[in-house]
Amino acid sequence: MDKYEKLEKVGEGTYGKVYKAMEKTTGNLVALKKTRLEMDEEGIPPTALREISLLQMLSQSIYIVRLLCVEHVLQSKDSSISSSPSSPPVVVTHSPKSNLYLVFEYLDTDLKKFIDSHRKGSNPRPLESSLVQRFMFQLLKGVAHFHSHGVLHRDLKPQNLLLDKDKGILKIADLGLSRAFTVPLKAYTHEIVTLWYRAPEVLLGSTHYSTAVDMWSVGCIFAEMIRRQALFPGDSEFQQLLHIFRFLGTPTEQQWPGVMALRDWHVYPKWESQDLSRAVPSLSPEGIDLLTQMLRYNPADRISAKAAMDHPYFDSLDKSQF
Repeated sequence: MDKYEKLEKVGEGTYGKVYKAMEKTTGNLVALKKTRLEMDEEGIPPTALREISLLQMLSQSIYIVRLLCVEHVLQSKDSSISSSPSSPPVVVTHSPKSNLYLVFEYLDTDLKKFIDSHRKGSNPRPLESSLVQRFMFQLLKGVAHFHSHGVLHRDLKPQNLLLDKDKGILKIADLGLSRAFTVPLKAYTHEIVTLWYRAPEVLLGSTHYSTAVDMWSVGCIFAEMIRRQALFPGDSEFQQLLHIFRFLGTPTEQQWPGVMALRDWHVYPKWESQDLSRAVPSLSPEGIDLLTQMLRYNPADRISAKAAMDHPYFDSLDKSQF
């Protein structure tokens, strides 16, 4: 790790610490994601290696944050002898500590900060509809790319969408981490795991889910760009479901076969669905239609990323630039 000079800690998430750093030879800025790895007898678990190589392959897309390289730092085993007057000495061998540094390209802002800058401060203003359209198309392009390789993100949210403001490019971050490092290091006390973008099937305890979980998140992000605030801001899994049900109506077996058999289904009040345009009044009818197809209850009915890119909402967009 001598190749890099750490400049500042920029975050602490579920999987470890994130640093802004500089590559000494080139002066390029990078993001170092430091994560602890539980070593098995053979060394790095093969599942983590598979995920990392997949991540490197997927990050060839311009719409996914590029994984530049991976550095593995192993601290050697050390033994210490402990004893007490009444018992013989015991040699305690500490297993090797292993840190993995994922080195990503560095981008200094994300969609959440960008939306906040339009909502707060001296000059609050909506995001331009053409900009929302461009960001949405790039997001769908990135999502379609990793879905085509059988990968789910499972944690899409504005904080995970990094922006290159000069080039007007949106890039998806933290892809694959939820599978490569299934065991979070620890629940950081100040890190509130947001549920706002989580699909209802996940909230209801479904164990089998598909690419549709990411499309629900994309729909929530779409609405948030228009509204400049979250569509379903729940602070617990139960409250999150109530936010969704109050607005979209309580799901029925007709709408979503099997919903009542899901592990965490309870008997909920029967709310009627509301008109989605009330939440996003400035969105065009085509935009409302696309959003509606992203927020369908039955995952099988939710629009795919690939189909969404062909939706009439994007007809006025010059797609050749992407």
